[in-house]
Amino acid sequence: MTETAVGERPVTSRQITVGGVPIGGGAQVAVQSMTNTMTYEVEETVQQVYDLNAAGADLVRVSVNGSKALKGFREVVWRSPVPLIADIHFDYRMALGAADAGAACVRINPGNIGNDDRYREVIEKCRQTGTAMRIGVNSGSVERRYWEMPKVEALVASALQKVEIAEEMGFYNFKVSLKASHVPEMVEANREFRKHSDAPLHLGVTEAGTKLPGSIKSAAALGQLLPYGIGDTIRISLAEDPVEEIPVAYHILSALDLRHRGPNVIACPSCARTLGFDVIGMAGKVEEKLKYYEDHFTVAVMGCIVNGPGEARDADYGVAGGKDDGVIFSKGQPLRKVERDEIFDALFEEIENDGWK
Repeated sequence: MTETAVGERPVTSRQITVGGVPIGGGAQVAVQSMTNTMTYEVEETVQQVYDLNAAGADLVRVSVNGSKALKGFREVVWRSPVPLIADIHFDYRMALGAADAGAACVRINPGNIGNDDRYREVIEKCRQTGTAMRIGVNSGSVERRYWEMPKVEALVASALQKVEIAEEMGFYNFKVSLKASHVPEMVEANREFRKHSDAPLHLGVTEAGTKLPGSIKSAAALGQLLPYGIGDTIRISLAEDPVEEIPVAYHILSALDLRHRGPNVIACPSCARTLGFDVIGMAGKVEEKLKYYEDHFTVAVMGCIVNGPGEARDADYGVAGGKDDGVIFSKGQPLRKVERDEIFDALFEEIENDGWK
């Protein structure tokens, strides 16, 4: 699918590379998700990786939670169409094995990876194999040494302590995440961390919830960070099929004018001026068909001829309903009037005549 990156924002981080994908340093915001299959079930895991990639994921994280999973991970790596991040908790040896298996990045959790000597072993292995690392600090698993601190201070202190060790070892090929399920905590922690380090940041509201509330929480958090140069790669954590996370990520990035993938639909909320024109139904029908288009352009579905074209003057194409008919318009200018039952077909006739796909 065709996509464009258009927005400019401050550059606040250095750049690393994760399996050929640039992260930070002015690169476009990378989108990722995580498989929810059992990694040792190789066929199912590979299929989900392909599905995530087809939806637009630049990177995919895969759980490596034991020797059986590590064995499966080795096969998934060489069959994957995108760089894979090995998700490691508790057993640092899984990080060592994943790096040897070809992981583009290993994610470690300072709260459960073990002592600093084990962490240093992971860094040394990453240096030897050319593997990137994500220092992933979570509010629900902060290291014991920071338990007495306020939550935000604890997140930042834990991340900075691990950053300091890595940099003392001359290792800079890492990114950091500071995640919380509470939006204000997540936002404040990332802002505070950025004051002390230029490491690339992976953003996400952890355990955000089901699709609607999770999407809203994620948008609320990312909207306070990404426009200001804070955040270089994102994951929208939803209690959903992980493939559903990807379009939400792109909708958020597109709303911030940072990255676009496919068409954009705008629609009025509907009111009595629609005179019976089904704005809600038409908007849903238009959006469903546009899911299969690759190019980025904007389509407006407006409820009335009186205000519709003017209110959506920036849309590439639009429809404005009327009592018995409707107007197809472009950039605020009417193209033609059609009967109400012809509006949908006439709209897409104009779109396709102009070569959009």
